[in-house]
Amino acid sequence: MAEEIKKPANNDDGVDKSPISPLERRNSLEKHLQTRPEHQDLKNRHILLDTTAAPALQARAAELERQRITDNLKKGLSKRPEKDELVNKNILGDSRAAPALHEKQRELERTMRKDSLEKAVASRPGRDDLVGRGVLKEGETEEPVAEENK
Repeated sequence: MAEEIKKPANNDDGVDKSPISPLERRNSLEKHLQTRPEHQDLKNRHILLDTTAAPALQARAAELERQRITDNLKKGLSKRPEKDELVNKNILGDSRAAPALHEKQRELERTMRKDSLEKAVASRPGRDDLVGRGVLKEGETEEPVAEENK
């Protein structure tokens, strides 16, 4: 035997249609009206349209605004430089590696550059060697050169 599910007598379509008392209804309505957003707030959030124009004009104005934004976006995108140009200016990296490996590749390049600079600094000639080659004079120091680069 199949069990029958009993439905409430006033619930044909799943909606409770039992009457509520006028007092409960009024209290509920008052509570909702107290938390209702202000008219200007709804306009600012673009929920309500400006009511100074006819609805047909409001729709046309909204359509024109959307078209203006679309045109500005297209214009901006058309002025956007190509990827090759950005790579040439060193804005984008010239990498053919998978995107997930880009960070590791940059880190490796940085480490290699650091090692190269450390090697160059370590093999830099000393003061005595520079004096011996005639690059520096006996009483001359390297300090003025460092100050000029600042």
